[in-house]
Amino acid sequence: MTDIKYQARLQVLSQWATEAAGQGHLVPRIADLEAISAARTVDAPGVSREAVQPWLPTIQWLLKQAAFGVVDPHVQLPDELSRPVRAAHALQVVPPDENSADAPAPPAMEVSLVAVVPPDTEHGSSHAAEAVTVIAEIKPAPPIAKGPKWESEAHEQVKGAVQRFTKPLHDLLTRDANEGDTRLLITDMLCEGLGYDKFRDLTTEYMVRQDFADYGVRIDKQLIAFIEVKRVSQKLNERHLRQVQMYAVNEGVEWMILTNGQVWQAYHLTGGLPVILNLAFEVDLLGPESLEAKADKMFFLHREALKRRRIDELWKHRAATSPDALLDVILSDSVLDIIRKEIKRNTGITTTVQTLAAVIRTEIVDPKLRNR
Repeated sequence: MTDIKYQARLQVLSQWATEAAGQGHLVPRIADLEAISAARTVDAPGVSREAVQPWLPTIQWLLKQAAFGVVDPHVQLPDELSRPVRAAHALQVVPPDENSADAPAPPAMEVSLVAVVPPDTEHGSSHAAEAVTVIAEIKPAPPIAKGPKWESEAHEQVKGAVQRFTKPLHDLLTRDANEGDTRLLITDMLCEGLGYDKFRDLTTEYMVRQDFADYGVRIDKQLIAFIEVKRVSQKLNERHLRQVQMYAVNEGVEWMILTNGQVWQAYHLTGGLPVILNLAFEVDLLGPESLEAKADKMFFLHREALKRRRIDELWKHRAATSPDALLDVILSDSVLDIIRKEIKRNTGITTTVQTLAAVIRTEIVDPKLRNR
């Protein structure tokens, strides 16, 4: 299979499996990882449940990171996902009958010892089958955790808020609500959906020099982001971005959030001359994406996720694959030399890296990047 996204998923899972195996853990076979990568789920046909089940939360977390394009997520693997689920919580898998391969898998059960009754020696019984009686309790096994508790709780909170605020957003759009009304909804979203405390974490009209940012966001008393709000019907543009960028530069803040309630954009600012801006993600809460996809993106703005810097790998990947960064790679001597050799091999024509660079800049590259 040559699908790029499949290859990315397989690479993520393979890198993790190699490292886990090196630490002495039993990991799924490469065939299982290939099947999971192709199906994008651990429930792929042919996958060994016994091998995959102890690593279920880990694999699901890695697949989610791969979907966002995070590079080498196994390096950032939370401690609780670096080991297989303990045996007491693992599913007991019963092989299906050969004649009923399509039968549904039995529910996971947990067996615990209640008592052991010794043999009845008073009546002189000598039957081996009556030697010991074992009494056990059988009950459904507890559900397996799918990652850190805080993460699942935060994701559910975000998902519920995205769903709950859909109608109010539509209502604001219908009546072309002003910026003040839009800001009321943003405050509710930040507090009810993203876990911020209105009084402890948020400062409205945060003064920056002689201007005011709509929100200053603090986590553990440290200013980490500015939020700029526009009326719900106003499309976000470069002028709005420059406005919040000015606040961030003046205060030395690295995260900027631009929103009109419907569309949310998260930018990272790297200081220097010039400063570097990278869009970490953009999500339209009224757009065609699934509820799960919207919640996955908004999760990165949740207080607990931002506190743990889960968004860092996201923007680093976007930065590494930005048009500017890719142009630098394409115009590097090593890549141009490979292109030169390929042209020679295919056509017999000899050219130079300087000529190729000029053609790429003037004939192929977007004009916005030509004079960078």
